[in-house]
Amino acid sequence: MLETSARLLRLLGLLQTPREWTGAELGQRLEVDVRTVRRDIQKLRDLGYPVHATPGAAGYRLGAGTKLPPLLLDDEEAVAVAIGLRTAASGTVTGIEETSLRALAKLEQVLPSRIRHRVNLLHSATVTVRATGPTVDPDVLTVLAAACRDHERVRFDYHSHDGTDSVRDTEPHRLVHTGRRWYLVGWDTDRRDWRTYRVDRIHPRIPTGPRFTPRPAPDVNLAGYLTHGISTAPYRYQARITLHAPAETAAERIAPTVGVIEAVDPHTCLLHTGSNSLDELAIYVASFGFRFQIHEPPELIAHIRDLTTRLTDAVR
Repeated sequence: MLETSARLLRLLGLLQTPREWTGAELGQRLEVDVRTVRRDIQKLRDLGYPVHATPGAAGYRLGAGTKLPPLLLDDEEAVAVAIGLRTAASGTVTGIEETSLRALAKLEQVLPSRIRHRVNLLHSATVTVRATGPTVDPDVLTVLAAACRDHERVRFDYHSHDGTDSVRDTEPHRLVHTGRRWYLVGWDTDRRDWRTYRVDRIHPRIPTGPRFTPRPAPDVNLAGYLTHGISTAPYRYQARITLHAPAETAAERIAPTVGVIEAVDPHTCLLHTGSNSLDELAIYVASFGFRFQIHEPPELIAHIRDLTTRLTDAVR
């Protein structure tokens, strides 16, 4: 049988899992009887941890309280948290870099040597290139995430990519992170359609609006929907191009924020992309290094023919 202090920590770790435990299940895990489990539960409550009991089922779960309980992590969880904190220190959310480093320092101080060695080995072999471009305010992310969770409408000032400012009223659905940018997918109540907004361009008006009944998602594949929305739909010219390369190979060179890749067969794929500039499209596609065939738009086909003639004349 574990000593009382070790048993309390073990009990606290079990209660941190997202499920309810019966007294018998906890007793079996801790190798004690149900009466001892009840006494240990009361000791945790006396220490300020809110352990809730389900009436009639004799089930226990840990609720939210005023104290943050110690997190009992296994080896893989500890490595994942340490890597996540290192990544957050150079990420795209404003103001959490120093906080992430402080939390990482606390974690590394108590890591067993076997885990610290794994984390330090990865860190020593990794070079992090800090994210460039606009970052988002964590308070804005918190407001939007809560509105998505609670199904509350949000009004916000929005600065569009074309430089215009407007006030939007939205039923928020999900936040999506592409690795470089945060986006909000939501139903625009004025435009009566789904819209995708860059979070760094959003300035919420507090408090949030009334609750709403959630709508079916615009697409089962929300990541694909977002990729199409930010890489193709907003632009004047929307291109459809066959690349003579496997979809996996093309995906290594073409970021999801640039275009949507659709496999055709093991040797070719279809690229959907867009731009406001025909020159930009022509040069960008040519830089992939793949053989390609343009299907649309016709303006791009005509532009590349003209560009080809001019380039040929330039090297005669």
